[in-house]
Amino acid sequence: MSEFDAPTTAIDDITGDYALDVTHSRLGFVARHAMVTKVRGQFGAFSGTAKIDEATPSSSKVDLSIEVASVETGTADRDGHLKSGDFFDAETYPNITFSSTEVSRSGSDWTITGDLTIKDVTKPVTIEFEQTGSAVDPFGNTRVGFEGETTINRKDWGLTWNAALETGGVLVSDKIKLEFDVSAVKNA
Repeated sequence: MSEFDAPTTAIDDITGDYALDVTHSRLGFVARHAMVTKVRGQFGAFSGTAKIDEATPSSSKVDLSIEVASVETGTADRDGHLKSGDFFDAETYPNITFSSTEVSRSGSDWTITGDLTIKDVTKPVTIEFEQTGSAVDPFGNTRVGFEGETTINRKDWGLTWNAALETGGVLVSDKIKLEFDVSAVKNA
């Protein structure tokens, strides 16, 4: 039995210019805490655009900007720590950005490589996405969905704060899984 209803794939060609639908998308992350459990978080404020070209996927383009101060983990103290100079330094570096440099496609799977900038460090990352559906919604909007994830080492972007545990290990994992659940609406 499927976890969710089957997605709709009503649009034969999704080529076009899109804007991320922030109210129906999630940009999240997962880290290990004390190396025994996972802590999840997300960013509540972001914007992004996508140019999708099904016939020539390499002509596709994605740009994303995330407001660091919108980080949410369900714990105000932890959110405040993440916004501080120990981690993101939201006051000095208010945005995380991503700009694609290469896009390829195999069936419903898309691979997007681009420059991820956190603080003042820019490094390439590759994100595997599955196209999860397409539809015309009740308001006449052409809508497409994608889900993707990748794992990065936070230290590569200067996010090095940690605390050693008496029993060995550290408080926060170096590897962070980034999660993307994206709904995009075609520009009219």
